[in-house]
Amino acid sequence: MNETLTTMWKRRSVRRYQEANLPDEDLWLILEAARRAPTGANRQNWRIVVVRDADLRRRTAEACNGQMWMAQASVILCMVVLPGEGKVNGAIVLDHAVLAATSLGYGTCWIGAYDASKVKSVLGIPVDHDIVNLVPVGLPADEPKARGRKSPSELFFREQFGVSLDYEPVELVEDAVTGE
Repeated sequence: MNETLTTMWKRRSVRRYQEANLPDEDLWLILEAARRAPTGANRQNWRIVVVRDADLRRRTAEACNGQMWMAQASVILCMVVLPGEGKVNGAIVLDHAVLAATSLGYGTCWIGAYDASKVKSVLGIPVDHDIVNLVPVGLPADEPKARGRKSPSELFFREQFGVSLDYEPVELVEDAVTGE
């Protein structure tokens, strides 16, 4: 299997992180992957707040409904879209960052449970901007198991809504991951 698909198959929601710094070089690669992501009409109508300071990570985790495990990560990325813009472009950009982090051996977790006004206050985000999601990034303390997925016939339709499209799912073989 190719490297991109292997990275996609390997990505997990990580909620426990090692106490380790994310080197600048790796952070820049993750951010560069985000910067190069496509957006509608190339508007690039998003901004990311990169939270490295331990106290700000703790306060951000508190603003995310008390999900304090987030503060263990080396960095928290907060995806923000400009006033009047939809959130889709921000999600695409953030997913590029998540996949880049995974490819470099870091764990991430999409955070959609947060108090927007509290996060904005902690991170100095203008009230007229919208938060898409937050993502902690760090070295995983463990390797979460893959979670079950619905069958293709439940998710995909052939030509018309409701007409199941089925196929045999491709599994990630350990050989593709380790190269052995």
